[in-house]
Amino acid sequence: MSAAPDRMHKPDNQLVELVFDYMRERLQYDPVPLDHPGDGEHLRGRLAGLLNEHGNAPADVLKLYDHELSRAVISADSPRYLSFIPCAPTKAALLFDMVVSCASLQGISWLEAAGAIAAENQVLRLIADRAGLPQSAGGTFVSGGSAGNLSALVVARDTARRRLGVGPETRLRIAVADQVHSSVKNTFNIIGVEAFKVPTVDRRFTGEALRAALAADPNPETVIAVVGTAGTTNEGIVDDLQGLSEVTRERGLWFHVDGAYGGAGLFAPSVRERYNGIEHADSFVVDPHKWLFAPFDCAALIYRNPQLARAVHTQDASYLDVLHTEGDEWNPTDYAYHLTRRARGLPLWFSLAVHGTQAYTDAIETGLTLARDTAQVIRDTEHLELLHDPQLSAVCFRRTGWTNDDYYRWSQQLLADQIGFVTPTGWDGETVARFAFLHPGTTMEMVHEILATMA
Repeated sequence: MSAAPDRMHKPDNQLVELVFDYMRERLQYDPVPLDHPGDGEHLRGRLAGLLNEHGNAPADVLKLYDHELSRAVISADSPRYLSFIPCAPTKAALLFDMVVSCASLQGISWLEAAGAIAAENQVLRLIADRAGLPQSAGGTFVSGGSAGNLSALVVARDTARRRLGVGPETRLRIAVADQVHSSVKNTFNIIGVEAFKVPTVDRRFTGEALRAALAADPNPETVIAVVGTAGTTNEGIVDDLQGLSEVTRERGLWFHVDGAYGGAGLFAPSVRERYNGIEHADSFVVDPHKWLFAPFDCAALIYRNPQLARAVHTQDASYLDVLHTEGDEWNPTDYAYHLTRRARGLPLWFSLAVHGTQAYTDAIETGLTLARDTAQVIRDTEHLELLHDPQLSAVCFRRTGWTNDDYYRWSQQLLADQIGFVTPTGWDGETVARFAFLHPGTTMEMVHEILATMA
């Protein structure tokens, strides 16, 4: 019998040193370079034959990754990455992510990972406190906002079905605005509910508009929940959470807040009042791998009443009975659709414990200040036009006279020159430019450099 399976699990000091040396070099990049998108044919050629019967020297494989694969990945943690929603994990969080991986934690249950779950719950409590949720609130870390929204809205649906005494055949709707995240729309398709679309006021979902839409609808009783957004992805707009929460309480509707990107603003005093009303949420999602400086993939899902989620998501099987006992049990698997789960909240916990919450506040405020200062530069530049005063850290603007093709050529040239990664976006059917500020290492000098290319 081959000894290879046994060899695979024995310590290999040379391999450990190779990988640690590479990681040490990567962690010391300052700043992190953008790099370039890859060429598929070239990459397939370099990878050809690599997965073979006998394996390869670790140094050769790592060299291939370093020289070829890693250079064909645009680094989301570069301070010049200003597209989509960037990622800027702290070094402490990145290092502890390695610890979590090395530990092979099965983070589904208190039985298997009580220490890890206790630490994760400490972070969830911190976030819940910032949102003003009661001490009873709790939840779990999932892979991202899409998983969080899906898990929360399944609970909203099933809780409503029980309350109304109806089954899957009954038409149910959830109120949303046109700026709601694409994952919420996708969730509706998955869980079999319909969107009750409410017009926005200046791109913001308001309680007044929701109340009017419900009053005008012939079947308002089929609307079971409302989704408010705490920081729309494109423009960073925070919905009228106070007004929306009033309507949901009046009508007994589930109130879900998608704060995947913008929820981190709860830590920033300069914008905290924009979130008033979030304390009434029945469920809330924020992605620490965005603006709370954790590594991918990390999203916090919190419920006002976790027992409602547990009634929906707890998986029933004989081999899982042992997980559900009396005592301090808190099984993350009971609060989302997942079962197997890495303890993805631990890197955030470690970084918060090392740096303190004030450092997070300062870093988030830096992104907010960058957005405000950039907006002023755009206002002061004759050939640029600001499309919306930034509420958070996203800035949308147009270059007068440019066409769709102009924006895409400009974006591609920026990346080719390694000046910035700034992709175009849409605004009422028009192609425009957009900055997403998140990395505290992004400077106004970088912004001026990018804007100068639009002259």
